[in-house]
Amino acid sequence: MALDAPQLNSLGFAKPPSETRVVVAMSGGVDSSVVAAQLAEEGYDVVGVTLQLYDHGAALAKKGACCAGIDIHDARRVAEDMGFPHYVLDYENIFKDAVIDEFADSYLAGATPVPCIRCNERVKFKDLLETAKDLEADCMATGHYIQRKIGAQGPELHCAEDANRDQSYFLFSTTPEQLAYLRFPLGHLPSKDATRELAARYGLQVADKPDSQDICFVPNGNYASVIEKLRPGAAEPGEIVHADGRVLGQHNGVIHYTIGQRRGLGIGGLEEPLYVVKLDVDAKQVIVGPKDMLSTRIVPVREINWLGDAPFTSRDEWHVSVKVRSTRPPREAIVRPVSDTEAQVELLTPEEGVSPGQACVFYETEGSRILGGGWIWRGY
Repeated sequence: MALDAPQLNSLGFAKPPSETRVVVAMSGGVDSSVVAAQLAEEGYDVVGVTLQLYDHGAALAKKGACCAGIDIHDARRVAEDMGFPHYVLDYENIFKDAVIDEFADSYLAGATPVPCIRCNERVKFKDLLETAKDLEADCMATGHYIQRKIGAQGPELHCAEDANRDQSYFLFSTTPEQLAYLRFPLGHLPSKDATRELAARYGLQVADKPDSQDICFVPNGNYASVIEKLRPGAAEPGEIVHADGRVLGQHNGVIHYTIGQRRGLGIGGLEEPLYVVKLDVDAKQVIVGPKDMLSTRIVPVREINWLGDAPFTSRDEWHVSVKVRSTRPPREAIVRPVSDTEAQVELLTPEEGVSPGQACVFYETEGSRILGGGWIWRGY
């Protein structure tokens, strides 16, 4: 008589929750707090960990960004209320080296960086994940809105049930090895309201806490002021030049501009609307032109993380959908591998404002699976 297969718990392990240790990455916000509370209520051996990523002395009173001092306090309070241990790890040096310095350098090079992806890739899913293993945890759970499903070849990454909350763009660089260890308990929820309802049910004081909006080390979304502090002299003035060579005005630093920008150029009175089409950091020039100059069909991508079942270079081309900005829906494209980590992406419908430093994320055209992605390194 065949033995029944062992019953798996909600995290996918063939043992009781009480014997399953899970490290929960807690930012102090409602999402990760709900994950920790839910797993604790289910009887798991929960360990909460919060990262101190930068000097939060100046940010203690700042709302709208994660990992500031008040968030550490909030995470600790959730752990106390739910009765599990909580640790705060000082990752300031790691965060500065792995995220902040590159953010400053790439911004100065005329790119539009996405530091939240690098933070997930180089800090949370690397060093913190190793810490979770050191704590002998069976897995690590986060409050990200994304789904992990078991496919024919093992764990797969899928978009969140709620398209408005989906964070797949920021998690494309999650490797298969990391995916085997990670869990995302909120990805199947229909809405953020459902998360807040759970928070209220668990009696969490963060149930009504506002979502974080800014990059955590960029108060009020003012990139330029942060860059000036990190790289003194970065805001050197120069010329605003039309693509046809005409000098149209002066600017007070390339760092104050982004590809695709139209407002605030300080060159009013012209007949045609002009947009920033290129940033020439070496020449200290902001180059502007008509909107059609922003339209891009071919996008070179590198540092590719591939999550498909077959090797990336096993085909000459992959017909997928891609996102070139977090706020845009996926559009159909052809990805042509150049190597295991480089490709040319052809957009079937040209996109405007494709910018170096942004991610290009690959999706199944039919379905919810994320196939990986890479970094746009010359979008014009």
